[in-house]
Amino acid sequence: MNRLAAALLALALPVLALAQTPEEKGREIAERGAEREEGYGDSLAAGEMILRDAGGQESQRRFHSSSLEMADDGDRTLMVFEWPGDIEGTALLTHAHVVGDDDQWLYLPALKRVKRISSSNKSGSFVGSEFSYEDLVPAEVEKFTYLWLRDEPCPTDPALACHVYERRAIDQSSGYSREVIWRDQDAYRIQRTDYYDRRDALLKTLTTDGYQLYNEKYWRPDSMLMQNLLTGKSTLMLWSDYEFSTGLNERDFTTRALERSR
Repeated sequence: MNRLAAALLALALPVLALAQTPEEKGREIAERGAEREEGYGDSLAAGEMILRDAGGQESQRRFHSSSLEMADDGDRTLMVFEWPGDIEGTALLTHAHVVGDDDQWLYLPALKRVKRISSSNKSGSFVGSEFSYEDLVPAEVEKFTYLWLRDEPCPTDPALACHVYERRAIDQSSGYSREVIWRDQDAYRIQRTDYYDRRDALLKTLTTDGYQLYNEKYWRPDSMLMQNLLTGKSTLMLWSDYEFSTGLNERDFTTRALERSR
């Protein structure tokens, strides 16, 4: 490119940015966030759930989680509960897909069988928590439409600036009419998500906090608080002991592996 062409392009870029529609800007923000999360290969993490009812009574659960990045499809994840005894061995396997319905299977050790989660049931509560099965599927950019709403200080840290945008699932079986997401403009980390039910009433709010940088590449949160605004219940998911590139492969994310995950 010669100097004149380069100068003309530099002058044109601000104009092109101004010409971007809210739909285009919303998708671009989502794409940048997805790009920041790519390249990890596979990972392991320890987790804890703290379930609180409307009266403040708590129950706790511990689990471990693994994930695998797929070159030509969505990510695969596996959550296995370790404690307490009445839920030990319960496991959820998820295969996200770029195109088509996502696949999820639940292993119930008491019944010694694998149950497939149908599309009509993915809005149901996962092990009694405020997280639904749908909430635990890695989100693929192509599965949503987008709309940029505004820029404002992040709700988790006013010192950070956030892009606020809306996404709507293309899949009509989604339990949500739309989600409003806050991503910080620094590292494109999700800070908060508001979930609206099919009647477009605000149902739940997820606050994602305590991000740590691992391997100088991957931002991961320490905590995820899901609050149900209708029932007053909440679930706090705490994360620790992240590891990356541990050697996991596709055989570790099959229904057969799900049965022996305990």
